[in-house]
Amino acid sequence: MNNVIDVQNVTFTYPGETRPSLRNMSFSVQKGEFLAVIGGNGSGKSTLCKLFNGLIPHYYTGDFEGSVIVNGLQAADSSVADLSSHVGYVYQDFENQLVQARVLEDAAFAPLHFGFPDYEERARQALSLVELDQCEDEFIWQLSGGQKHLLALAGCLSLQPDILVLDEPIAQLDPHHARKMYKILETLNKQHGKTIIVIEHHTEFIADYCSSVLLVDEGKAVWKKPVKEALTAVDELTKRGIYPPQVTQAARELGLGGMLPVTLEEADEYFKALFLEKRAPLENKPNEIEGEPAARFENAEFFYKTINRTVTPVLKDITVTFYKGEKVALVGNNGAGKSTLLRLLTGFRKPAGGSVSVLGQTTAGLTPEQLADKVTYIYQNPEQMFIEDSVRKDVEFFLKARRIKDFESRVDRILEQFHLTDLQHKDSRLMSGGQQRRASLAIGAAMNPAIILLDEPTANLDIATRKQLTGFIDQLKEHTELVMIATHDMQLVSEWATRVIVMHEGGIIYDGSKEELFSNMFLMKKAGLVPPQIVELSHRLGLFPAAYSIDSFINLYREAESWITQKI
Repeated sequence: MNNVIDVQNVTFTYPGETRPSLRNMSFSVQKGEFLAVIGGNGSGKSTLCKLFNGLIPHYYTGDFEGSVIVNGLQAADSSVADLSSHVGYVYQDFENQLVQARVLEDAAFAPLHFGFPDYEERARQALSLVELDQCEDEFIWQLSGGQKHLLALAGCLSLQPDILVLDEPIAQLDPHHARKMYKILETLNKQHGKTIIVIEHHTEFIADYCSSVLLVDEGKAVWKKPVKEALTAVDELTKRGIYPPQVTQAARELGLGGMLPVTLEEADEYFKALFLEKRAPLENKPNEIEGEPAARFENAEFFYKTINRTVTPVLKDITVTFYKGEKVALVGNNGAGKSTLLRLLTGFRKPAGGSVSVLGQTTAGLTPEQLADKVTYIYQNPEQMFIEDSVRKDVEFFLKARRIKDFESRVDRILEQFHLTDLQHKDSRLMSGGQQRRASLAIGAAMNPAIILLDEPTANLDIATRKQLTGFIDQLKEHTELVMIATHDMQLVSEWATRVIVMHEGGIIYDGSKEELFSNMFLMKKAGLVPPQIVELSHRLGLFPAAYSIDSFINLYREAESWITQKI
C-alpha cells in the first residue's frame, strides 16, 4: 500500500475541554485517492483534518496522543511550515487566506516567502490550474466569491503539494461554481496526481467525484469504504443524520430491489423502464399570486463606484411586488444582485433610481432604525447577530432597546419554539453552527417584524441540520407577514418556497412557481443554477412537470406504476 497519510490511535482534547474531539482515530489515505470525510456537525471532521498539516498538535496545543505520518514525515516532529510543502489546506473561511491586494501577488505570497526564486512562475502555474490566469492583475475585491475560493486554492498549489485538503469547498458557492470547483479538483486528482481530501455534506457531489468515504462520528472513524458501498449504506448514514443522494433515497423508499443508484447515470438506468410508458402524469398549474402587498420595487436601480470611479450596476430596473403570506426564494449565481435587493428593503441602502416601498411607505424617507420595526435582516454569518454574552440576552436586546413592556413572556415563548430554552444562558458565539442559526432566527422572530429577510440561512450546515432548520424557518410565518430568502440551496427552494425569483446580472429573469422553474432547464442554465438531483433525474426520464422533491418523485412513480397496471 502506498499510503501518503497514516493516522494511528490519535486522541486529541482541546484546552479546557473534558471530552476528546478525536478518540482513538486510525485510518490511512493512499496516494491518488479522492477522499470525502463525512459526519454531522461537531463529529470531529475539521479537527481531524488539522492533523494533516500540523496545526494539531503545534498550533492547537491540547492533549495529543498517537501518531500521524504525512509523506513519511512524523507530523508531531515536523513544523507547520515543513508540512505545508506536502499538504495544501483551504479552510472553510477561505477569505482569511487571501493576504495581498492583487491576484498574482496573492498566489505568489507563499513561494516568495519560502524563498523560491521561481515564485512568479509557480504562482502563474497555480492560477492556470484553477482557471484564474486571466485575472492575475485584478484586485482581490473585484473577484466573485467563487473566484476568491479558487484563489485560496491557487495559493496552496503554488507550493506544489502532493495532498490537498478542502474544508467544505462548496458551502458558500452557487450551484454552477460548486460544480466548477469539483471539476477543477477532479482534474488535479486525475491528471496531476494530487491526493484530494474534502470535508463534504453534499453526497451528490461525493457520488460524482470522490473515490472513497470516511465516516466520522463522535470523534471516531466508523469506517472507510469505496464511494458506492458507502453511499448505499443508507441505514448507517441516516441514523447519523447524513442523507445519501436523492436518487438513492428515492430508490430505497420505493423498495425496488437491486443495487441502489448513487449517480444520475445509474438512476437513469434504474428507473427509466417504467417511466418510458408514461411521461406526463400531472397537469402543470401556473403560480397564482394573491393578497395584500407587503413590499414593492418600482424601476429600482442600484450601482457602486469602483476605485477608478467607474460605475458598476448591481440592480437594473427592478419592478416587482411581494405579497403578505408568501415564502419567497431569491436564487441566482454569485453577483446576481440577491443580497443587494434584500438590503434595499432594510434602508441601509437606498435605490439610485426608482423607488422601494415597505407596507406602503417608501424607504427613501425612512431611516434604517425606523424600518427595523418593520423589516428584520438575518445575516449569512449568524455571529453578526450576536451582541450580548448569552442567547437570552441576544433575543431580548431589541425588545429592551424598544422598551417593550412585559417582554419576558414573549422571549420565553420564542426560546421554547426554537428549542433554545436549555441553551438560553450560553454564549451564542460558542454554540454549534445549527444552534447559532436557530438563535439568529429567534432574534429575528422576537423583533416581531412584518418582513423577515434571510441571507443564505443553510450555508455551512450538514444536511440533517439544514432539514431541521427548514422547519424552524417555516415557523417564522407565525411571527411575520412575508419571509424572503436569498439562497443557493436548491433543495431548500424545492421544499420550502411558494414563489421563486431568479436573478441574473442585476435583473429578474423569472418570477413564478418552483414547479415551472424546475421544468425549464434552459432558464436554469442561463442563470447558472443546478437543480436538485431528483429534478435532473426527472428531466432525464422525460417527466413534465419535473418532480421537485423526493416525495413528489415517489408519487409520480407510483402513479405511473398504477397507470401501467390498469393498462395491463
